Amino acid sequence: MRLPVVVMGSDFAEVREQLGRTGRGIAVVRECEELAELIAACQSGAARVAVVAGGTADVTMTLVDRLLAVGVGVVCLSDDDGERRRLEGLGAFAAPVDVLGEQFEELVARAADHAARSAIADCPPASSFSVGGSLPSPNLVGAGLRGEAVMESAVGEMAEPRVDSNARIIAFWGPIGSPGRTTLAVNAAAELVARGRRVVLVDADTYGPSIAAHLGLLDESAGLAQACRLADQGHLDPTALQRLAVPAVTQGGELRVLTGITRADRWNELRAASLSAVLEASRGGADDVVVDAGFCLEADEELSFDTMAPRRNAATLRVLEMADRIVAVGAADAVGLPRLVRSMDELANAVPAAAPEIVFNKVRRGALGRFPDRSLRDAWERFGPARPIAGLIPFDAETVDAALFAGQTLLEAAPQSTVRAAIADLVCSPEQRKRRSVVSNARAGIWGPR
Repeated sequence: MRLPVVVMGSDFAEVREQLGRTGRGIAVVRECEELAELIAACQSGAARVAVVAGGTADVTMTLVDRLLAVGVGVVCLSDDDGERRRLEGLGAFAAPVDVLGEQFEELVARAADHAARSAIADCPPASSFSVGGSLPSPNLVGAGLRGEAVMESAVGEMAEPRVDSNARIIAFWGPIGSPGRTTLAVNAAAELVARGRRVVLVDADTYGPSIAAHLGLLDESAGLAQACRLADQGHLDPTALQRLAVPAVTQGGELRVLTGITRADRWNELRAASLSAVLEASRGGADDVVVDAGFCLEADEELSFDTMAPRRNAATLRVLEMADRIVAVGAADAVGLPRLVRSMDELANAVPAAAPEIVFNKVRRGALGRFPDRSLRDAWERFGPARPIAGLIPFDAETVDAALFAGQTLLEAAPQSTVRAAIADLVCSPEQRKRRSVVSNARAGIWGPR
């Protein structure tokens, strides 16, 4: 059976001639004039591989990721070595335009096999082959190799993406209703920095980003959106990431911040594939990546007629999928508790592998009675899922408001407060809590190599 392929670009003419003489395993079912036509053909199920031969500058990580999601591999032909490296970083298979017919067929077969495994066998998405790692297998013919050596390489297994850092991704998430996700995320990051950790703080909330306001960063430039844009084009590198991550000097050290979108209507700039690349790249320059995620877990792609359309909730879902630690934040009152209970079912359905740590914020007598801790634990044990409460953060509106008004963390504004101590206990290990917080100015090189 011949493998159905859709193609785009004038540079395919040379390959077509060779396939006419030797091609037995490929059937070109459509030649497209523009990218939109190629995408439509792939979505219709007409092909298993999309070949772009010319005009590869329009190929992005989002495109490759979405085509892989529907079981379509991507092969790109370019004579520019730098362009082929960029395409490989996006997860596409790349080769020179003058690739031999037999080698081209083998490359297409490899792309189809990888796409099938990505769609149905839980293989890593295209975005995991991006910034900071390498994808040697697609460039099977990019170094001028010919003959048996290339053919032997072509049938080998694709290398798994490399992760060179043990950095954790800590996601702060919770249901609708302002339970205090951002407050906890910002102050948790500050506590980790104060204990000598290199931290990147990411504002990935597509509904109400506010980390910049919490830290008093007035010159907000949507650093995360810019980083995602570079990652989508395959141009994000450590230097660019360092430039986009705004330094925020706290009492304990220097914190790097990827600020959120500046307007709610910019949510479509945070695509899942490119956000994955940004988070992986952030791992390479930090010990901890703290992410403030949005609240909504609705699979909004089900509401779209165009399966290539951006998803507003995709950023939140991707953060939770990638997180090494999820802190589920709920408001400690008669409304916040049932909301968190219901959201646990939604989280289990959306991200089955998630193991959230339950944290209740704003714990106070006025909402829960004379013994709020006991009342909250009893109610959670009765109505909540079989998962213990990991932390209770006391309500201290005056202290938190004063810190927010000053654009400071609690470590700076109220280092002796109970709310600050509770957050430190939540995010720091016992060994870290025994060590005194660093209270000097930001140290040089905290973003550099360890």
